Amino acid sequence: MSYSAAGQGNDSSGKRRIRDLLSQPDNLVCADCSAPDPKWASANIGVFICLKCCGVHRSLGTHISKVLSVTLDEWSDDDVDSMIEIGGNASANSVYEAFIPDGVSKPGPDASPDQRMQFIRSKYEHQEFLKPSLRITSVKGSNSSSQEPQHLEGMVEFIGLLKVTLKKGTNLAVRDMRSSDSYVLLTLGQQTAKSTVMKSNLNPVWNEELMLSVPRDCGSVKLQVFDYDTFSADDIMGEAGIDIQPLITSAMAFGDPEMFGDMQIGKWLKSRDNALIEDSIINITDGKVKQEVHIKLQNVESGELELELEWLRLDQ
Repeated sequence: MSYSAAGQGNDSSGKRRIRDLLSQPDNLVCADCSAPDPKWASANIGVFICLKCCGVHRSLGTHISKVLSVTLDEWSDDDVDSMIEIGGNASANSVYEAFIPDGVSKPGPDASPDQRMQFIRSKYEHQEFLKPSLRITSVKGSNSSSQEPQHLEGMVEFIGLLKVTLKKGTNLAVRDMRSSDSYVLLTLGQQTAKSTVMKSNLNPVWNEELMLSVPRDCGSVKLQVFDYDTFSADDIMGEAGIDIQPLITSAMAFGDPEMFGDMQIGKWLKSRDNALIEDSIINITDGKVKQEVHIKLQNVESGELELELEWLRLDQ
């Protein structure tokens, strides 16, 4: 799933239209659990959702739910138009919750991860609450339940969000005639986040935010740099693994960072087993847990990237 600042369309106008839609009474609570003040949206479904439900939506994949932050992401004109056309939570729920059967109830703001996951998957992925004539799932999909083996990988508990600010690249590899059209792809589990393509630039400055939901017991974030090609497969320009466990452990240990002043709370040490150019320090800065990361790309002739990681708690 991508949370890239694509810069498409008229951002100020689009953001204003989204804020106006969000201010409508039915959009002041999450479409799935009724938690107040939702700051996320599924652009293709047309609903505003809370942070906890956002994590479940992202686990469904972008082919089902394309999640964007109302405040952090830049929206394309198509995404804005889609939200406006659908009309928000009441309109979407009149379709997706048209026939909730007896014995099934919507989760509340304090629902468990399993309750939240089961309802959201039934609502959007399996479309169990739609008018039968509107369902578009395959026979296998419409008959499957959330307890079947092929769906167990979706039953995950998200513990937070990782905001990755992709700052810049230096001396990236040449893959075209003299330069490269470079972009970065982040992967965590089944999620992906892709940056914008920087045309003909071996020293690109992105200053772009990408978002990933973080499940419990997650592995490292896989970072890959590619050269975009229009008529052939994109060429790899290096890769690296980003160990986010030091960030998570430090953030969890200190709890609410707004209770502390600026201070160092952890460190990811440079070693032969990672791509760090120097030790990566984890700090509380202005009430936020952040980590500066400077890496040398692996399996490529040259290239470095500078990133900033920020940990966002689900209860923020």
